[in-house]
Amino acid sequence: MVEQLEQRFGTTPDQWLVDGGYPAHEQIEAVAGKTEVYAPVPQARADKGDKDEQGGGGGCPGNHERKPDDSDAVAQWRERMATPRAKDLYRLRAATAECVNAQARNRGLQRLPVRGQAKVRCVALLFALAHNLMRSIVLMPKMFSDTQAPCAIGPGTA
Repeated sequence: MVEQLEQRFGTTPDQWLVDGGYPAHEQIEAVAGKTEVYAPVPQARADKGDKDEQGGGGGCPGNHERKPDDSDAVAQWRERMATPRAKDLYRLRAATAECVNAQARNRGLQRLPVRGQAKVRCVALLFALAHNLMRSIVLMPKMFSDTQAPCAIGPGTA
């Protein structure tokens, strides 16, 4: 994707906020000199016997620390994602983009039924329009609730 953006626009964004499925070490290394990647560091799987005294999971506090086989790019990514700013940024992404993506999938946008960039754009715009209309239907009662001043012309004012 980074290469396609470079070809089309002659530049790449300074930072990328990407899905949790993205961060393969090879991919992070491939774009290291071009952009900063913001993607969650996967949690290491805890062993079955790795429990604390209360019976809860022991957790993996060191997943942001450099591993022996990490390249410099991967180590920088781990360090970057340990910062509060990166965690807040990714939390915001989950609250916005993931919700829209899930709703599109629930409404049938699993695969695009068309081919070609123009047709794909049309399908994406129709889904965006449908999403915005559905959100406005939900939000409309809140916009016109009883908290607003009553209308000057109402029953019994004529």
